[in-house]
Amino acid sequence: MTDAETQLKSFVDKFDPAHRTIIRAVRKALRTRFPTAIELAYDNYNFFVIGYSPTERPSDAIVSIAAGASGVGLCFIHGARLADPKKILLGSGKQTRFIRIESAAVLQRPEVDTLLTAAVAGAKTPFQASGRGTLLIRSVSAKQRPRRSHSAQE
Repeated sequence: MTDAETQLKSFVDKFDPAHRTIIRAVRKALRTRFPTAIELAYDNYNFFVIGYSPTERPSDAIVSIAAGASGVGLCFIHGARLADPKKILLGSGKQTRFIRIESAAVLQRPEVDTLLTAAVAGAKTPFQASGRGTLLIRSVSAKQRPRRSHSAQE
C-alpha cells in the first residue's frame, strides 16, 4: 500500500462500520468507472471527501464522495446544470447537487448512471482514454467534527 493509500485508510477507519463499507464500495465502483481519474482526498473539518477529476485541479472534478457522521453522499459538482427528470438530486445551491448513498448498489440505478454519464459529457476537461489514475491527499484538517454518529460513539 502506498503512503497515500495508508493515509486514506486511516481517514475511512474513523467512520462507523456501516459507513466504512459504503465509502469503500462506492470508491471501488467509481475507480472502476473512472480508471484514469485523479482521486483528490480531503479530510476536512465537516466532511471526508474523495473527488474524481481528470486533472490534479479540484475545479476539474465532476463527482465526489462526501461522508460525515450522518451518512455518505455522491456529489455532482455541476449537478445544478444536469437534466434530472427523476428528481433524485438533492440540494439547492447554484452549482452542486447530491444523492444520498445507502449502498454502492445506488450507483447501478439507471437514473444515477444517466447522471454520471451526463456529468462526464459536460466536463470541461475529459478523462484520459487510457492509463491509470492516482490518489492525492490534498488536505487534512487538524480539527474535525466527529466521523461517527452520536449513538455509535457511546
